[in-house]
Amino acid sequence: MAGLLHELSARLLSADDLRQALDRLAVFAAGAVPGTLRCSVALIGEGGPLTLAVSGPQAQALDDVQYASGDGPGLEAARTRAVVSVDDLPGDPRWPELAECAREEGVHGVVSIPVDVQRSAVGSVSFFVGPPGGVGSERLLTAMALVNQAEILLGEMCRREGLSQGAIVDRAAGVIIAQRGCGVREAYDVLRDTAQRLGMPWEDVAERLIAAAARNA
Repeated sequence: MAGLLHELSARLLSADDLRQALDRLAVFAAGAVPGTLRCSVALIGEGGPLTLAVSGPQAQALDDVQYASGDGPGLEAARTRAVVSVDDLPGDPRWPELAECAREEGVHGVVSIPVDVQRSAVGSVSFFVGPPGGVGSERLLTAMALVNQAEILLGEMCRREGLSQGAIVDRAAGVIIAQRGCGVREAYDVLRDTAQRLGMPWEDVAERLIAAAARNA
């Protein structure tokens, strides 16, 4: 287990951004928990769209049905903040459409574990397993350990990204101050107004401004 957690940490922390880290988590977790046919990671940000990372194309229909209908073990785990474990997914009456997909894809069980990324996003990591008998206690412990470690690592990545984005905005404000001879508050107002007018995030406007200033220099 220590080796798995160490390798997971190395893979996630070396990712270029959060999206790549989620993709790596899904692929690594699928290989680390025996019998897993598919691992999917779902994150729902504040007012933002669903972000979904998966281990591969196998059993894609399970995620398609779950997130199209807005109901399933992954979403239930995210909403209730509790582990959802199903030993017989094809026979579970709560999600009949998902049960049919499970039969067709050869999936017998699923465990969905909630994950929080700081306070900006909530979600879950779902492990769909093929062997009959459900997830089992050993697989469940492994899955929970991986997800708990990933939650810490993803939170750290978001913190670093926030610091980086904040630094970019500050640099862009400095460029505006130098160009216009204005005050600090006015510089941030210019960035805000420009971002609203273009319908872009502050960080994207700041990056473009810094790039333009570098070209002009």
